Amino acid sequence: MRPTNQLRFVLASASPARRKSLQAAGIEPEVLVSGVDESKANADLAETLCLDLARLKAEAITERVRPTSEPMTLVLGCDSVLAFDGEILGKPVDADEAIRRWKQMRGRSGVLHSGHCLIDVTGGRRAEAVASTTVHFADIADDEITAYVATGEPLQVAGAFTIDGLGGPFVERVEGDPGTVVGLSLPLLRNLLAELDVRITDLWQR
Repeated sequence: MRPTNQLRFVLASASPARRKSLQAAGIEPEVLVSGVDESKANADLAETLCLDLARLKAEAITERVRPTSEPMTLVLGCDSVLAFDGEILGKPVDADEAIRRWKQMRGRSGVLHSGHCLIDVTGGRRAEAVASTTVHFADIADDEITAYVATGEPLQVAGAFTIDGLGGPFVERVEGDPGTVVGLSLPLLRNLLAELDVRITDLWQR
């Protein structure tokens, strides 16, 4: 096992939900926000788009992190989009769009895709993959939609919903890893780390 002082783990995301997921798993990431222009990524498939965006974020932070032999530096970029009814949905641009989306989504289902790009800055290697989870939305009333959108939460997240916040009661069930919907799949992260010869337990804070 590699000592924790020989690992630097950087999360290239401003998402508090992703950070909380890592912290709950015993990992305290260093957070650096990439600030990339997401309009640079353009793809017809949700799986491709979310991975392209995750890659852009990780690469942007990698350019800012000085590689050293010790500690080993890892940068994780993530991004999520919802595939629904033939469309790729990121964050809604405003409250009106969020309301329209929810009126379309209620009582139906979509697939939340989260791209993960993990870069070993020290060794110049990378591992990347997409986690996908089917989300079944509750058939909620107009006034519930209006109240939810008024909180502002749907404007901050892909697909205009959360499962770990105020939107949780409006998701009836998911098929797959719930962490994917939050924006970071811990089982997938474990596999990506293994590709770079790192065990997830190496990142636990002691």
